[in-house]
Amino acid sequence: MSVPSSTLVWGTTLAKQIPQLLVLKHGQKRVMVKRQKSYNLMLDSACKHFPSIPRDLVTLQTNQLDVCDGYYVDITAEIWDDVIDLLNLIEVTRAETLPVPLPLDAWAISFPGNQLESAPSQINRQDSFRNDSDDKLTIKVVFPSGQIQTAKISRAMRVDELVADASHILGRCPTDVTAVWGGAIMREDRSIGSYNIEDGDSIKLQVSLRFAKPVIYLFSPSDIDVSVKLSLIPEWSLSVIYPVVTTENHGQHLEWNVRTHQDGSLTEHGSGLDVSYLFWEAETNLEAFPRSPASKPLPVDTFNPISSSLDDMDSVVISVDKVTVYLDKSLKALGLHTEARTSFITYWLPSILKHEYVALRFVPQAGYERAASLTISPRPDVVTRVCMLFKGICREHLGNWANAQMQAEKDVAWWVDVVGVDPARAGDVTLFRVLEWGGVEVLI
Repeated sequence: MSVPSSTLVWGTTLAKQIPQLLVLKHGQKRVMVKRQKSYNLMLDSACKHFPSIPRDLVTLQTNQLDVCDGYYVDITAEIWDDVIDLLNLIEVTRAETLPVPLPLDAWAISFPGNQLESAPSQINRQDSFRNDSDDKLTIKVVFPSGQIQTAKISRAMRVDELVADASHILGRCPTDVTAVWGGAIMREDRSIGSYNIEDGDSIKLQVSLRFAKPVIYLFSPSDIDVSVKLSLIPEWSLSVIYPVVTTENHGQHLEWNVRTHQDGSLTEHGSGLDVSYLFWEAETNLEAFPRSPASKPLPVDTFNPISSSLDDMDSVVISVDKVTVYLDKSLKALGLHTEARTSFITYWLPSILKHEYVALRFVPQAGYERAASLTISPRPDVVTRVCMLFKGICREHLGNWANAQMQAEKDVAWWVDVVGVDPARAGDVTLFRVLEWGGVEVLI
């Protein structure tokens, strides 16, 4: 079928004939899926049904159009809107095994000082770069969201220059972004060419996640001296603490010694500071990973700040105009008092308001404890630790979160069982109680 010259004509004459479904094919497997108007949503569908192909290597192809001349040709994001209604079957392939060249993505980055090269169509990969000068490389940059962009850069370009340019697109500080190639973190002071990277190779970007404003309240019926020890798994390291005390084990362990008071305030012995709570923040420690094959794996239910995620089954999705009420009800059910709920919401609200919708969930306390162990002496009667994960969801992706939207209508009391807390004991003023809250905005 040839593509009509007028989108207006084919849009009016064919609109009623376009089926809602199409077939994705990889090898011998065929899956009927919903026809997606969004290129990224179709990639999501392909990754879901063919998980053996890493997202950065997924390529969508067709040979159904006359312009393809019988060859399988890569479908880019640029022309997706023009062809999606004309296709009944899409071939899902792995880029490394394609008999056709590796494509340059439609939304390629044009890095400063480098000229974007257009993609060859039906020649082999080796020949596709034959005329390039030896000091140039065409690479694929895989962003944390899974989006892939392509650029032609100099082999002499330093890794920190690449990271700085990509960070500008991400809207993040370059110090929060790390480049990974071949499963290893790239050193910022080395050139791209020093890694023996070849044309068409992928460089993955990882963003450091900040576990923001965990605060620890100590409530005791009488004034007592308390030791509070915090130990983190190697996946993250302490970045900010208050009151300031010495950290150990590369910023993964600390101890506060405080005097509790009946009004809820604390006095830190080393500095003499009077505070309302103990404060710490941590960042993902990308330098420690990927793990060595000999490394002991984490228990499956341990919270991992590097791989933390949300999905349609474990989260709720709500519009931002309903977030504050939902959070206040949820936090109250989990045992947070008025000041804690207010501080929690006002801290995260500026980040939440950047989005139309948010997916959020609360982490089971047992898994969180294994990732950030809290040892308190004397032993408290009750410990409540509330950690929220959230991420922004755009309107066009709401279809992937149908169950999460339904769960948002449930009574918020269900989070009590998910987190594993005892709200009644958490509110008993005759007990020695510990309360901690914090959160992470997931960017992938």
